[in-house]
Amino acid sequence: MNPKHDLSLIERAAALVRTADCFVITAGAGMGVDSGLPDFRGNQGFWQAYPPYARLGLSFVECANPEHFQRDPVFGWGFYGHRTNLYRDTVPHQGFQLIRQWVEQNAATCFVITSNVDGQFQKAGFDDERILEVHGSIHWLQCLSPCSDTIWPNREQIPVDPVTMRAGHVPRCPRCHGVSRPNILMFGDWSWLPDRTHCQEQRLQQFLAEQHNKQIVVLEMGAGTAIPTIRTMSERLGWRHAAATVIRINTREPEIAAPHIGLACGALEGLTAINNLL
Repeated sequence: MNPKHDLSLIERAAALVRTADCFVITAGAGMGVDSGLPDFRGNQGFWQAYPPYARLGLSFVECANPEHFQRDPVFGWGFYGHRTNLYRDTVPHQGFQLIRQWVEQNAATCFVITSNVDGQFQKAGFDDERILEVHGSIHWLQCLSPCSDTIWPNREQIPVDPVTMRAGHVPRCPRCHGVSRPNILMFGDWSWLPDRTHCQEQRLQQFLAEQHNKQIVVLEMGAGTAIPTIRTMSERLGWRHAAATVIRINTREPEIAAPHIGLACGALEGLTAINNLL
């Protein structure tokens, strides 16, 4: 649906944005689609983005598994090395800047909650101290074992053969020299180190505790029901805080109960439509 088809919803969303004292940005994989990133929706979507895995009959769930780093780290780093390179090369779409513009114009507070591991909010200029990455980040590494609780920035150069999707370099732990892995919560994970994310969660709770009597807009983009972490968090914030309203922007699954607002469009399209009325 083109947002022009339901102007009343856009007008309501714009009125909320215009008077917001606080923005809580909640974002799933759909937020990156307008920047050219795949959202891995279903096996067909994943295989369209990564044809070599279609030939192998491997799903996203099967590829995003720490077992590969144990059994065949060249294969494991083929998938995550390619994603590291992709996210480094990606330029965040204009929607990120529209949100920052709204925050600045309102002199509002802002916190980002995202299931994405791509670091696009940091790249777009959002404050790293006010971002919660619930599944971790590809831009940080940890020991596979792990031999310690240490994590470190991912500055590795990881060439990947696009035909075989195998890595030309396997990053190593500087402490024990074993295989390292991204500090990301994967499927069937047994060794993810959550300390960095837990610190982010604590900062979020402190932030929310400070937003007394503020008009809060929870701006959710591209968060689906397959892994509903972000949607659930948006709804919890929307119902728990009397002065909070959720604006859900989602192409396929915009449904949300009133008084919250659902816009059936992509992230950039919805943000642009709101901005045009401000």
